[in-house]
Amino acid sequence: MDSIAVNWEALDALVIEFAKSEHLIEDAQSPPSSPSTTSYASRLLIRQIRRLLESGDVDSVINLLRVHAPSVLDDHRLLFRLQKQKFIELLRKGTEEDRDSAIHCVRAALAPCALDAYPEAYEEFKHVLLAFIYDKDDLNSPVADEWSERRRFDIAGLLSSILRAHLHAYDPFFSMTLRYLISIHKGFCLQQGVLSPVSDLTERLLLEERDPPAIPQESLYEAPPFDEVDIQGLAHAVELTRQGAVDSLRFARGNLYQAFQNELCRMRLDVSMLDELVHEYCVYRGIVDSGLTYSGNHSVEVEYKSSELSGKESSISDAHMEGSLETKIDLVNTKNPDVEVRYHCDTIDPNEDCSTSGTLQPETVEVVQRNRSRETGERNKRKRWRGRHDKLEYSSEILNGSRKHEPSATALHVINTKMTSEDSSMVDIVTDRKDKFEIVLSMKELASQGMAAEVVEEMNALDPNFFAQNPILLFQLKQVEFLKLVSLGDDSGALRVASSHLGHLAASDPALLKPLKETLLALLRPKEEAINENFPLQALATSLQVAVGRRLGIEEPQLMKIIRATLHTHNEWFKLQMCKDHFEGLLRINSLREVGIPVLGDLACNSTMDACAQGSSQISPSTKMQEDGSNPNQMSSSDLGCDENAILKVMEFLALPRADAIHLLAQYNGNAETVIQQIFA
Repeated sequence: MDSIAVNWEALDALVIEFAKSEHLIEDAQSPPSSPSTTSYASRLLIRQIRRLLESGDVDSVINLLRVHAPSVLDDHRLLFRLQKQKFIELLRKGTEEDRDSAIHCVRAALAPCALDAYPEAYEEFKHVLLAFIYDKDDLNSPVADEWSERRRFDIAGLLSSILRAHLHAYDPFFSMTLRYLISIHKGFCLQQGVLSPVSDLTERLLLEERDPPAIPQESLYEAPPFDEVDIQGLAHAVELTRQGAVDSLRFARGNLYQAFQNELCRMRLDVSMLDELVHEYCVYRGIVDSGLTYSGNHSVEVEYKSSELSGKESSISDAHMEGSLETKIDLVNTKNPDVEVRYHCDTIDPNEDCSTSGTLQPETVEVVQRNRSRETGERNKRKRWRGRHDKLEYSSEILNGSRKHEPSATALHVINTKMTSEDSSMVDIVTDRKDKFEIVLSMKELASQGMAAEVVEEMNALDPNFFAQNPILLFQLKQVEFLKLVSLGDDSGALRVASSHLGHLAASDPALLKPLKETLLALLRPKEEAINENFPLQALATSLQVAVGRRLGIEEPQLMKIIRATLHTHNEWFKLQMCKDHFEGLLRINSLREVGIPVLGDLACNSTMDACAQGSSQISPSTKMQEDGSNPNQMSSSDLGCDENAILKVMEFLALPRADAIHLLAQYNGNAETVIQQIFA
């Protein structure tokens, strides 16, 4: 079943931008005063304020606001809530001295704020004074809600929402894009009653709770009416009521895209899990160094102690690394106590083969050595992963009860030691984990540079059966070799490749006849047009990387599965809505779709999907996308005779989703008044 082809180069750019913005990788090119650094400092300030409020330290929060965002405290509504929480926290401490401080807080700060905060503030002020006589442990008291620690999280979320907009400290685009795609994915699967293939990941990554919405200033309540298109678009994009969308637009002073970003950032992500997914992806794609070293005389043993990680107690002797005797380290995830790594040192002849799979063939040794020498130059291009150093995480135990963070072996997931019987030949050839990684990345790099002949030669040396099981990949590589020879003016050499390889492969698979004909047409064009900058070598390189990785036991990153599945449901969702997503350009979703182009394009896209896990195949088939990312077979509302104003009117009056409004209008010849009359009749 077909699926959306992902433009992994575009995803690489988004992920790198995210990692740089969050200072997860070392980036010497970003100056201290750059906008990304300033935004990062503001996000750190917001996280610090959130942490302080969640721990009950209101005084420190007010002091930070006075230094970094004094105008925020001009809002007496917010100041009243902070002072009320400060009063509760002083009483919570329980000492006589703190009780006296609470009385002083009431007289000097809380009572004056209550007079001009908002109409209900004075009643709330009188109510909270009951905390003097009702104990914090009395769950049946009239002020049990005031004593609840959840209040800390509510006000922390509210202040975070306000500060994000005030400081323009929005999360990186990749983080917002992921929130949006997962939100649509969940909604689509729920509405259509289908099972998500990535629900185990998305449920843990995107949390159910959201930060409270920022409150518009009173002066904005008299703002001119907003365009109903904007109201309905925002409401359905981020699951708001109509009034919620209006309030969000008021807070953003009518700026639709700012309101949209405000609402997306209210959605809560598990930051630790996101970092692990990004790290795994970056290692797989060769963006950052894996941190592994080649074998010397030392072996490393990875021990999984948790049944949640491995299903049972197990010990896996895996790669060879340099290290000291009995030194224990955390291989990738320094926060994961369930993964333990030990080095063992033996006195072994450096020239002796330590593998258990027999003697390596000379051709294989030569390929591994070439990859090792090639690795030096490639590794110099890779960045070093530094991880998140602020160590500020969302404390969601209060919100979710006693929810525990499940141990994750995400960074280790990229190396899967389970092999099928058909993979055993290549696994026997290459046993060193570092070599496996570098072979995969090396093949990807060669393919992306158009060095197809070298890829075929090296893969045949590693595994003579590889291309027998991946004939489309071989066809694509030979296409590249053919076109490269044409571009060099070697027409006779190109024809030899076509007759000895392309023709034979097309005879075995009729689906290859059309691309073969289109490939041969290159002989008639100017040679400089044979391979141009738009040639989809990156799509071929990715499909090759996934296929070779699978043969070596290296699984594709979980982030790839999430993106593929959520892009698919995004496409299917807007087919149902019969409209274009107004926000996909802002979030760069349109650039994430791989667009097929003549000769190799469609095959490269299909090969990538065949080689990858069919992440969205359990949902429904997708159709091809045009170059602008739109769906040529997508029915529009105008095809059903529905006017856009009529659709918006039905959506507004009946509070219906767009698709339901269109289907109702289609039943009544597109007449909105008739639909409304029939519903209320």
